[in-house]
Amino acid sequence: MDYEAVIGLETHVQLKTRSKLWCGCANEFGAPPNTNVCPVCLGLPGVLPVANEEALRLTVLAGLLLNCEIPPRAKFDRKSYFYPDMPKNYQISQYDMPCAVNGWVEFEFAGRLERVRIKRVHLEEDVGKSFHFEHTSGIDFNRAGVPLLEIVSEPDIRSADMAYAYLTALKEILIQGGVSDCDMEKGMVRCDVNVSVRPKGSAELGAKIEIKNMNSFSGVRRALEFEIARQIAVLEKGGQLVQSTRRWDETAGATEEMRTKEYAHDYRYFPDPDLLPFEPSAEWLAEVRKRMIELPLARKQRLMREYGLPAQDAEVLKSNVPLADYFESVARGSKNPKAIANWVINSLQAKMAETGIGLDGLKFPPDALAELVSLVEAKTISSSAAQQVFAEMFDTGKRPQQIVQEKGLVQLSDTATIEKWCDEVIAAHPGPVNDFRSGKAAALNFLKGQVMRLSKGRANPVVVGEVLERKLKTSASGGVNV
Repeated sequence: MDYEAVIGLETHVQLKTRSKLWCGCANEFGAPPNTNVCPVCLGLPGVLPVANEEALRLTVLAGLLLNCEIPPRAKFDRKSYFYPDMPKNYQISQYDMPCAVNGWVEFEFAGRLERVRIKRVHLEEDVGKSFHFEHTSGIDFNRAGVPLLEIVSEPDIRSADMAYAYLTALKEILIQGGVSDCDMEKGMVRCDVNVSVRPKGSAELGAKIEIKNMNSFSGVRRALEFEIARQIAVLEKGGQLVQSTRRWDETAGATEEMRTKEYAHDYRYFPDPDLLPFEPSAEWLAEVRKRMIELPLARKQRLMREYGLPAQDAEVLKSNVPLADYFESVARGSKNPKAIANWVINSLQAKMAETGIGLDGLKFPPDALAELVSLVEAKTISSSAAQQVFAEMFDTGKRPQQIVQEKGLVQLSDTATIEKWCDEVIAAHPGPVNDFRSGKAAALNFLKGQVMRLSKGRANPVVVGEVLERKLKTSASGGVNV
């Protein structure tokens, strides 16, 4: 029997706020343990939470970016949580009335567009972090109370690779939207995986297995690959799967059972009496909508449509917003945006990586790059000369035309001069000449390179190729010797 996986993901993302969700303590990674805490974080008797409005804005913004509906009323609930990393013994979360519902994420996978529906986006507080030593354990409550977004997908994912693609697209949206930095090394993104298997063609869901607290997308993929195969093996042997919670052991490359799965009623949700319902006004929502961005996939599609870029170039640019903005500032009105994309993606990025200079530190204005492309297009300079001009532009900020004049880089197409250089190269390199004449066409490229070197990059490479090929063929066929 053939089986298929049914996967839903619960992604937890720390929001990009300066302070925590219910108090003024810093939302900061890396501080000494238990220094960013107060009576509210520690759940001391008599304290009252006060909602962080920026966290609410970012939650609604995330919902809008994920194509969700924003209900007119949301509320906060207490979720019973008897673990040491939550000092109140309950977590303030949202249950039946979240901040955003019924959205979707669209992304590219396996050569086609896929859509995973978003069931809900809700806001809750993070818990502390446990540390286990040789004989003792400790808890750092710096993270307790940090605003945490939970994004719950519908079970629309069908493979480990598709889950990875969905998470990657989700992360890109949240980073570019300014919702979260999504720094996985700092624990800003964690994921709970719900997975079951069923016979292909069946509409009935199998027993749901949850894998808790995955902290890397590659780990999610590996855990799913193992767990899907494990569940299928159990069923093929006539066994039965029971709803349960498991953990991923990265070292062993396997999941292991933690406990049988608890249900929603086990958490004993009830409305938090210390927090009023959240009812966003039309004016408040309008202000949040001003922070909307063009979604990464939409930008990729537009770059391909408006500028004629190939998918690979558009993919690079949609993943790097500042670089894409720079490209568009140069390419608007250009006759050859593809050439500009080549310079931005290859030469400019390489030079910035080499020097550590960012876009805001460039000495030349964006239109100078368009001018350089125009000089190449007009055959005023060769491609190799253009690289010299670009290097000088980057170092000095001079205009391309000025550099071309100062360095005498205007491309030469004069046949007589090029023939003279070709004769010199043919005489100096008999080996490659004989290779070409014996049928090794690649030898011509070597000879062309030598002519370009002799001309200091000024010779028109097209004319060079034509002259060389004509001379080599004429000489080989018994014509005039050179």
